[in-house]
Amino acid sequence: MGVESDDELLCIRVICAPHEPRDADFEMQVRTSLSEELPEGFELLSVSIAKADTSFVPSSATYVLPVRPQCVTAELKARIKQVLASESLYLERKTGPESLKYKTLDVRGFLKSVELEDSCVIVRCDTSPAGSIRIEEILQLLELDVEKLAAPIRRTSVQWNNN
Repeated sequence: MGVESDDELLCIRVICAPHEPRDADFEMQVRTSLSEELPEGFELLSVSIAKADTSFVPSSATYVLPVRPQCVTAELKARIKQVLASESLYLERKTGPESLKYKTLDVRGFLKSVELEDSCVIVRCDTSPAGSIRIEEILQLLELDVEKLAAPIRRTSVQWNNN
């Protein structure tokens, strides 16, 4: 399922001489060099230098699902309330792309919030070492077919933990 994104993290390794300073000027040089290489329409928002052994792990994400106005019904509103009121939300998930095996998974713990604003469903999800909920599973839980969407789904933010 293709999802547009307003918030991506790019991690690159920059190899430089041991004596080269890694200060604000260095960050600006990296930012300028990277910006010049980006495709048209892409914007580099920030650059920060992390220690070489730093890893970044997502902790949460926000998705916007634009729904066709005629599909914003009492049934959708009731389904959102039902999902939020549920203590457990069990789904069958394939164990691999080519696998015929499935596992049962409770995805309720991954849903922080589901809100309907205007004609958009805004979903905030948690990610943990135990996993996360997939966008197609969110659509399944909300009983939203792709045909009911007015535009592509967008991930508008990701919160990162760095270790």
